[in-house]
Amino acid sequence: MSNKVLLDSLKINVLLNRLSCQLLEVHGDFSDTVLIGLQPRGVFLLDRIVFLLKDKYGIHDLKVGRLDTTFYRDDFRRSEKIHSAKPTELNFEVEGKKIVLIDDVLYTGRSIRAALTAIDYFGRPSIIELLVLIDRRFSRHLPIQPDYLGVQIDALEGDKVRVEWKSKIRKDCVYIEK
Repeated sequence: MSNKVLLDSLKINVLLNRLSCQLLEVHGDFSDTVLIGLQPRGVFLLDRIVFLLKDKYGIHDLKVGRLDTTFYRDDFRRSEKIHSAKPTELNFEVEGKKIVLIDDVLYTGRSIRAALTAIDYFGRPSIIELLVLIDRRFSRHLPIQPDYLGVQIDALEGDKVRVEWKSKIRKDCVYIEK
């Protein structure tokens, strides 16, 4: 397998700052907004955006959660692989709130559909938006589009897009495995 770098650390940093600024423009002081990262990989993006909003832009009263969608997926019982769920941490009311779902890569849209189903069990938000770092735009199985987008890429069906964060390795990187 060969890896091709799509985004290096500098480009990712620029995208993270732009996404944070877009959220700031729309949600202001975030008093009525909840940021929810999708387990497992969306939480790394969530953590980076929360850090920027707090450290660089002075927004300290953020409601932040983590959502596992494992048992809400439509392919849950179709796989022979044993699924392992991550914790869901929603220590706040979602009823009537503005929710921003955060994930690293938007591919088929099935993870987002599962997240929408899971959110229903916690209440009825006033609006749900989607923020993703990478959009694999020609791979969608469902009519789901991001409201906040880092970058769109085109990848072949067998290719895997990987996002690596410096919290796990030494530097941020997005690459494609062929």
